[in-house]
Amino acid sequence: METIDAYLTRKHQELQLLNACLRRPHAVPAPRSVSEVVRHKFQLAAALKAEHVLTDWSATETAWADTDDHHTGPFAFSYDYQRADLDVRGPSFYAQQQSSESTIYTISGMAAIAALLLATRPVLGEADLMMLPGSYGETQELIDAHARHLRSATLPDDLADTLARRSSAPRLLLLDSSATAARFEAVLRCARPAIDLLIFDTTCFANGSGRIRRVLAWARRCNVPVAMLRSHTKLDSLGAEYGRLGSVVFVDWTTIAPGRVALQALTGETRNAVRLLGGAALPAHFPPYVGMAPYRDLTNRRVAAILRNSRRARRQFARTLRGLTAELDFAHGLYVTLDSDAPLDEASARRAAAAMSEDLRRAGLPIRHAGSFGFDFAATEWFHDATTDRYSVRVAVPDLPGALWDELTDAIATWWSLHQGRSAAA
Repeated sequence: METIDAYLTRKHQELQLLNACLRRPHAVPAPRSVSEVVRHKFQLAAALKAEHVLTDWSATETAWADTDDHHTGPFAFSYDYQRADLDVRGPSFYAQQQSSESTIYTISGMAAIAALLLATRPVLGEADLMMLPGSYGETQELIDAHARHLRSATLPDDLADTLARRSSAPRLLLLDSSATAARFEAVLRCARPAIDLLIFDTTCFANGSGRIRRVLAWARRCNVPVAMLRSHTKLDSLGAEYGRLGSVVFVDWTTIAPGRVALQALTGETRNAVRLLGGAALPAHFPPYVGMAPYRDLTNRRVAAILRNSRRARRQFARTLRGLTAELDFAHGLYVTLDSDAPLDEASARRAAAAMSEDLRRAGLPIRHAGSFGFDFAATEWFHDATTDRYSVRVAVPDLPGALWDELTDAIATWWSLHQGRSAAA
């Protein structure tokens, strides 16, 4: 278990990495508490963004000032009107750049998936899109409302048989980590999937995750082309929410089988969709520390700590909150969900998340009501399970030393039992 001293030393290294990207670095004292870590990290991220605006003032929406490339850390950008032709040169956010990789950056993760899904229409026409139960809710909303050429279907329990079934229409599989760990693993046990394209949302996996490598290896064995989607706002910015940024990465696109030759047009159509939707990335949103030597190590250590804490939380809540938990074992392992004896709707779940966070924060614990994850504090928010159509409260697991996280999970369990258990419902 990581001690508080070791934790604060590691956090000091993260702060020093951010500080090293400034043209005029600040003095960065060693933090003495989690609250100091959070405050200093967000202050340094703000200073980096402000410095970028002041020094790269000519990087306007239309590149009129000069013909030189603009830079953010190791990233170089060239573009013309409204960044519709944005070209980005720099390191991959993923730990290992894939062969034949082609990357399109967007203003957010949702902009990336919207562009890709809409681009499938001129390329494939109508197609079948299969998803795991519990796939990301906003992706499902997007498909139902704006990608009706895709006939979406949730995979049943015998998903291996369904994936292997042939069809005259193109078949796409959307794989994301919001499903349970058991269902996610079941997909990778399917030896002969009859699918034409794998759309893999990697947002909730660390950019060096072994799960990503396993999925890509599975797709290569099965000769299935892959388009990887990602929001870089979450796990790729050391918990500082540096800026909104997403991407689509086409992997091994030059090796598409002859029977799927139409897919080769998908890269160009996705770029066209980004242009028409106005979804091109902002150069200022690329974290400048991504290409620096300590970045990968510190990111890996952060996510490893979150996953260790997640396992501890699952065991704790399964033992102390029997009957008051929803899903605990998501494939990504980044958060757990808490249920109530009295059924929750969106409003009551939001109120419960806010009230618990405020009470425990006042008690001096590192928790906030916030709708994201990957922070140095626990984050709570309402959660909707589209599979069961039930609402719950999501607790996003933070990067904290083990002893402090155990104290916080004890406090969460006590608060939740008191306010959402049978006695509270009565």
